[in-house]
Amino acid sequence: MDSPTVVSVGLGLLVGLLTLAYAALVFWSPPPIITRESEKKYRCYTSPKKPLPLGSLREPSTVDLSIVVPAFNETERLPLMMAATIDHLTSQRNNRSKDRSTKANGIRTFEIIVVDDGSTDGTASKALELAGQYKSCDIKVVTLEKNTGKGGAVRHGMMHATGERLLMVDADGASRFQDLELLWETMDEIAPKGAPAVVVGSRAHLVKSEAVVKRSFIRNVLMYGLHTVLRIVGVGHIRDTQCGFKLFSRAAARQVFPAQHLSTWIFDVELLLLAKQQSIPVAEVPIEWHEVAGSKLNVMTASVQMLRDLLVVRGNHLLGRWKALPFDKVNWD
Repeated sequence: MDSPTVVSVGLGLLVGLLTLAYAALVFWSPPPIITRESEKKYRCYTSPKKPLPLGSLREPSTVDLSIVVPAFNETERLPLMMAATIDHLTSQRNNRSKDRSTKANGIRTFEIIVVDDGSTDGTASKALELAGQYKSCDIKVVTLEKNTGKGGAVRHGMMHATGERLLMVDADGASRFQDLELLWETMDEIAPKGAPAVVVGSRAHLVKSEAVVKRSFIRNVLMYGLHTVLRIVGVGHIRDTQCGFKLFSRAAARQVFPAQHLSTWIFDVELLLLAKQQSIPVAEVPIEWHEVAGSKLNVMTASVQMLRDLLVVRGNHLLGRWKALPFDKVNWD
């Protein structure tokens, strides 16, 4: 076989492989996340039967802080998490109302958006019960018609949040809620006057600690494997991408959440890639964390899904199929 023929065959194989890879990328890329009409409303303890309209991320903020809690079958773990959250927020509110020595001691207003991700155990009812227990109109309960995945639930809550700053936090209470103040102080430093910024709660300092060492062998293998892949896809500078305790300025949230495509548990990586793509500063702050029994994560299935989704995200970003849009071109529905 002469050289021109070899080159032609080689080019044909290369084109075939690239075409196959592109077809696989399109096939594996998830469809757009759909918001149904019923999901644009919430219930609260003063209106448990008649849903009220949610706010929108495109509108100006009306409270200082929105807390978005994705919840799938969390009737057992949600009460403890909510108790710690309400206790901290109300204690901060009370302390600030008593101390008038500085301008910074104004009362911090907040809302808690519990997004029931198609639960089958009555999670939404439990959340409403807790709202009644605390007699708090600040607790809003949203019910998704179908299970979308943690990423989809977080995105939904963020897209309808009204806070100047937005915190995502897991329903299991694994992160110490008081550490919000550490994230808040760091955001004050890197995002003056509401500039775009993300502050990530990090468990990286616990890698050698008892909290992580005592985790199952397979979970630790998955953790180290994930770190290796993250360096390859471009977010290796963040030591802990998966901690479910992240604070966004409203300006940053408007740039990343409308552009989010993944609804699976690795969605955090997509958010961080979007932030990097748009030069949004990201800071990592050590927080206290402990493992809580009752995880819904299937380690083996999640590992395969993780690798696929990371490749899908990176491929779509490199090819420009996925990218953030200017504020005036975002589809907010």
